[in-house]
Amino acid sequence: MAVSARAPWRLLTGGLLALDATMLLATVSLAYLLRFKTGVPLLETPPYSLAFYSSIVFWAVPVWLGLFALYRLYDRRYLFHGLHEYTRIFNACTTGLVVVVLVSFLDTTLVISRGWLILTWVLSMALVTSGRFAARRLLRQLRYRGWFRDATLIVGGNEEGRALAEQFLADPGGGLHVVGFVDPSLQPGVEVVGDLQVLGDLAAISDLVQRQEIREVVIAPTAVSRDELLELYRTLGHDPRVELRLSSGLFEMLTTAVLVQESSGVPLITPQRVRITGIDAVLKSTLDYVAAAAALLVTLPVLLALALLIKIDSPGPAFHRRRVMGRRGTYFDAFKLRTMMVNAERRQQQASIPFADRRKALKIETDPRITRLGRFLRASSLDELPQLLNVLRGEMSLVGPRMIAPDEAPRYGKWLVNLHTVKPGITGPWQVEGRSDLPYDERVRLSMNYIRNYSIWLDLQIMLRTILVIVRRQGAY
Repeated sequence: MAVSARAPWRLLTGGLLALDATMLLATVSLAYLLRFKTGVPLLETPPYSLAFYSSIVFWAVPVWLGLFALYRLYDRRYLFHGLHEYTRIFNACTTGLVVVVLVSFLDTTLVISRGWLILTWVLSMALVTSGRFAARRLLRQLRYRGWFRDATLIVGGNEEGRALAEQFLADPGGGLHVVGFVDPSLQPGVEVVGDLQVLGDLAAISDLVQRQEIREVVIAPTAVSRDELLELYRTLGHDPRVELRLSSGLFEMLTTAVLVQESSGVPLITPQRVRITGIDAVLKSTLDYVAAAAALLVTLPVLLALALLIKIDSPGPAFHRRRVMGRRGTYFDAFKLRTMMVNAERRQQQASIPFADRRKALKIETDPRITRLGRFLRASSLDELPQLLNVLRGEMSLVGPRMIAPDEAPRYGKWLVNLHTVKPGITGPWQVEGRSDLPYDERVRLSMNYIRNYSIWLDLQIMLRTILVIVRRQGAY
């Protein structure tokens, strides 16, 4: 399907207005049923009659929809921004409740049940938020099919500009459709990312915006001078056809969120120390601790039995500690069931075992240092069960980037700072995309992609896919 550069936002806004109206009508109806139809006999005279509360709907629902508009719940610049949108829904519904209470105070003949008011307030937030969440998921699916995506021009064909384009291309559900680049130092026609080319220089940007029906212009500040940046703002800053956006300019921290605050009237950018914050952090921590505790409780007999079998199978401890890097670059010991002979690294040096270095290539399937039971443990991923303890200790997450040893850090280069913003995971994108069969560069890419696009739904999806991968024993050795 051809991608429209000018997304039909009026159609989307109309759909959201109808959705919100439906949710509000459902709210007042459900509040009425819960208040007067459950345990309390229905009185047919005001203020408890159905006709009385139906009359309130005719003026209350339009007022609430008007408040939604005032809180910018239909402004395309603020739509589908997750927690911020839900916060505006809470504020709008609370204000709507205050308006209804104020009207009932001014009109002494309008006696409204306090129980109905409280139920209406709670249900309005729950139902409207649920409707917006469902609409958000539907919108992402439509964007994957080419709908509701904005034609986007990137100013800067340098390293930061390429990184921005790659991120937008990897997430079509985000709504930006990159059509090309504008760069002051590259010739038109030069390919920057894939088949995306430089379409012109800065002087041609106004013409490109009109011809290509550009809705978003994203500037990589590292690609332009200060004077060029000011000229771009003078050219496009007040153009109602286009939204002018500025990247943080922190290429090495591109996957890390930033906080913009004003000091003495000057907007300043502060990089966040951790990638996952707010409600996302609460949901992820809750999932980690609850699921890890439940899984450890269920699998404890299996874990103890396996530890005993390891002791019988080969001499040495049942558990192995692997020194790895965690969040903020700290070190900790990741627990595993031992799958190799004792002093495996020394045996490799003495016997010249052809085992590929994890920093340079892939593992081999026939490493002679692995014990008989160890092969089964690796194939079934049971050797990683003790890492549930690392999750409960706050060192790891159930889902996250692949944990690495300190000597692997140089392989991440400029992306290492991003890796330090999240906890490593027992499972993650590398686990469901190939495990040991993946080349190292692909593991790095998958880790960065996870950090950029984290959501609780992505974690749940990876956990479900992990179960299938373990059953198939794909890439486990």
